[in-house]
Amino acid sequence: MNRMNLISLAQACLQLQSPSEKVARTRDAYRRLQAGELAIDPAVAGKAFDQPGRPDKPVLVEPRDLPRRSLSTSEGQAALIHSIAHIEFNAINLAWDAVCRFADMPENFYRDWARVADEEAYHFSLLAERLRNLGYQYGDYPAHNGLWEAALDTRHDVLIRMALVPRVLEARGLDVTPGIMQKLERAGDHRTIELLKIILRDEIGHVEIGTRWFRYCCEQRGLDPDATFEALLKQYMKGRIKGPFYYEARVQAGFSDNEMATLEHLDAAAGDR
Repeated sequence: MNRMNLISLAQACLQLQSPSEKVARTRDAYRRLQAGELAIDPAVAGKAFDQPGRPDKPVLVEPRDLPRRSLSTSEGQAALIHSIAHIEFNAINLAWDAVCRFADMPENFYRDWARVADEEAYHFSLLAERLRNLGYQYGDYPAHNGLWEAALDTRHDVLIRMALVPRVLEARGLDVTPGIMQKLERAGDHRTIELLKIILRDEIGHVEIGTRWFRYCCEQRGLDPDATFEALLKQYMKGRIKGPFYYEARVQAGFSDNEMATLEHLDAAAGDR
C-alpha cells in the first residue's frame, strides 16, 4: 500500500485557516512521520502558496502602527504574549512552506522542517492557552506580517531562505528573549517566563537547522558560507542589523566567529548612521 507523502500533508496544513486545526494537523503529521507512516518524495516539492491559510483575526497592520503597552499591566502582558504567539503561528507556516516549496533537497531537510513545524505548533498552543488563562485569545490584538513577507522575499532560493529567515529574523528572537524574561520577572509573570524558556531552547535548535542547511547549500554551490552570509545581509537587509546579540545561543545555533564579527560590525555601522 502506498504511504501518504509528507509533502502533500504539509501543503494541506499550510492551507488551513483555523489555528487550532493547523496545530492539530501539524502535530499529527509529525507523529505519523516519526512512526514511519509517511513517505518523503523530494521531487514532488515545489508547490507552495504565496498566501497561507490564516484566520480573519488578528488584523494585520504595519509594525509602526502597533501600539506600545506597558508590561506592568495584565493587558500589556497579554499583548506581549499575543505578539509572540503570532510569531509562532507564522513560524508553523514558514516551516511547512520550506517543506512544500523547495524541491530536490535531501530527505533530512524535509524531516528537519517538519520537526520545526511540530515544535512551533507546540509553542503556539502553549501561548494560546496562556492567553486564555489571562482572559484573552489569539486574534484579540493587531499584528504585523513581517515574517511571512520575508518568506515571500526568499521564495526563489532555498540558500537565501536558510540564510535570512532562520539565521536573521528568527535568530533575533534568541537575542531579545532574555531581556523580555527580565521584564516579565519584574512584572511577576513567572508562568510566561517558563514558557519562554521552553521556546528559547527549541528556537536555538531551529536556527541551527537553518545554519546547517545554509552551509549545505553553500557547499553544493562552491560558496564560502561566511562571505555569502555577509553579502546576503548587505543585499537583503541593507546592513540593518541590530544588537546586542545573545552570543551563547547564537554559537549553539552554529554561528561562526566571522559571522558574529560581521553582525557586530553591521550593528556598529547602523548606529553611526
